[in-house]
Amino acid sequence: MSLLTEQRPTVTIREIVETTGLPKTTVLRIVQTLEHSGLLSATQIGYVAGPGLWRWAHLAKSSWEPPEETRALMRDLVSRQRETVNIYVVHNVARVCVAQEESPLPLRHVVHVGDELPLWAGASSKVLLRDAPQGLLERIVESAPDGADRLPPLRDEIAGAARDGYGVSHGEREVGLSAVAVPILGQSSEVVASLSYSGPTSRFPQDRIPELIADLQGAARQLTERGFDHPLRSPLTQRRVRSS
Repeated sequence: MSLLTEQRPTVTIREIVETTGLPKTTVLRIVQTLEHSGLLSATQIGYVAGPGLWRWAHLAKSSWEPPEETRALMRDLVSRQRETVNIYVVHNVARVCVAQEESPLPLRHVVHVGDELPLWAGASSKVLLRDAPQGLLERIVESAPDGADRLPPLRDEIAGAARDGYGVSHGEREVGLSAVAVPILGQSSEVVASLSYSGPTSRFPQDRIPELIADLQGAARQLTERGFDHPLRSPLTQRRVRSS
């Protein structure tokens, strides 16, 4: 199913076999099952997304789409600083983008809603992992380029973000990309999400960072006061809620 994209809305049996490395008989069996379930539909040139996905798409939209008040806050942030605004939450050992408002500038940072990004780097990760247990951090750094060596500096960065109330990153995941993030808190003051600005490093000089942080913190306070929740309640959040 992940082979279907906006750039490739149709996929053939041959393409599935070549990409997955699965035997053709196995691919045919899986495709037939998906087609029977309405998740794929056969055409003369290959298979396309089936009508059964509409039900799942509607369910995902109703579960994940933030309320209009949240979108309005994000649009206001973009209009003030003209940088991309994202909301991320923790899911397993990754952070998931659950909302985005793009910068209007030609050169901008864009991810897709639903994308999973690593937690071993980035401003949002430093904010999201404030209450992360040691075991989770060890699992997170397994996928980092420097492996376990990433653990001590990551712990220091998380502690710094907890102390300062924000996280900053420059080129940690991608060279030339910078971000500033602040926490969105839940009812028990646990971190439930991060709110961030991101864009080219050339537009994130040190003297601009305080202004970006102030804008984000103002919006995050409003989101916290209104109550922010998401369908993926991370182990960090669940643990804090149960103990409160």
